[in-house]
Amino acid sequence: MKDAAGIERPHPSRCSPTRHDYDAIIRAHDEAVLRGEPSYRDPATGLTVLTVVTHRERGTCCGSGCRHCPWVES
Repeated sequence: MKDAAGIERPHPSRCSPTRHDYDAIIRAHDEAVLRGEPSYRDPATGLTVLTVVTHRERGTCCGSGCRHCPWVES
């Protein structure tokens, strides 16, 4: 699923839209994508999270359960 700007949204099993911090996560992700950055800091934990663009550039799933993995089964 993509937003109005064409940026892919994470699969709900990786980042549920019902999370209290979902909007902050999406905002941080989208800002990183628009700046061309490979990752962003998770707003809640401060951990580094790879963007969907970084995953696409890698070309395959690494099997680590990444939040923005574009190869998650629907």
